[in-house]
Amino acid sequence: MRDREDILSRMTLQEKVSMLAGSDMWHTTPVKRLGIPAVKMTDGPNGARGGGGFSDGVKAACFPAGVALASTWNTDLVERIGQALGQEARSKGASVLLAPTVNIHRSPLGGRNFECYSEDPYLSGRMAVAYIKGVQSQGVGATLKHYVCNDSEYQRNSISSEVSERALREIYLAPFQAAVQEAKPWAVMASYNKVNGTFASENPLTLTEILKEEWDFDGVVMSDWFGTQSTVASVKAGLDLEMPGPAAWRGEKLLQAVERGEVDEATIDESVRRLLRLIARTGAFEHPDEEPERLIARSIKLWLVKRRRRASSCSKTNTMCFHSSPKS
Repeated sequence: MRDREDILSRMTLQEKVSMLAGSDMWHTTPVKRLGIPAVKMTDGPNGARGGGGFSDGVKAACFPAGVALASTWNTDLVERIGQALGQEARSKGASVLLAPTVNIHRSPLGGRNFECYSEDPYLSGRMAVAYIKGVQSQGVGATLKHYVCNDSEYQRNSISSEVSERALREIYLAPFQAAVQEAKPWAVMASYNKVNGTFASENPLTLTEILKEEWDFDGVVMSDWFGTQSTVASVKAGLDLEMPGPAAWRGEKLLQAVERGEVDEATIDESVRRLLRLIARTGAFEHPDEEPERLIARSIKLWLVKRRRRASSCSKTNTMCFHSSPKS
């Protein structure tokens, strides 16, 4: 295990700043001089696609969407699916999966309801805990998203969600809190919207005071894709990583902000520590080379065969069967 504090002590300011933004659409920025590798990310939203793009590349298994998983009320099944998704991410050379989504269903018109679990904060939390435990059991980091109150389709990228303290705590934060405190995800993704007038990606109340201090979250906080809105405010509020890269708000802009005294180098160090922790958790220090993408089909086929056999058995005995788990 590499000594992360030793690595940090040998980094230049420019190297530290470079790590706080991605290098491309799916990778963090490596520091080759010190043997710091890049980490590859992937999402679905109901699988783990490769890096070829949104419609091409190596094929991937398609899993039931979040709303379908929550409809089972079966946390054991969801944990097993999380394990399979962790394996799928690894098959695409990725070590961070950008899921699960635990935003709350507010209206049937919500275009991304399908990838969220429920209108119920408790059910959403139970599903998220199981999913994250399954994914991370495979050495792949789960990314809890979209934090927080990103539940409206109208002006999704800019709307200000005006929420009372009680509603924020009891409805919108509740599934995130359960997931963070019980399953300990390695990453959280800040949402596009504003929360009571402040963008979620630069909101010190939600990112630092609640997430990092109150809930003791020790992972990486990343932006949603192209969701970073500022340089100084986002870093000081607790946004560790701008995605995707190359940097739009970090890079040279952030370097100059530190040199002008607008951002303390200690703040940069804290974000770098979190990124180094993520790299260590994924095993990338020991295995820095990215694996080639491949398709896993065997496990899915076997599961489908078992399901067909069970269905056939039920029809022969003229009984109603409910098989909610892929156990043999």
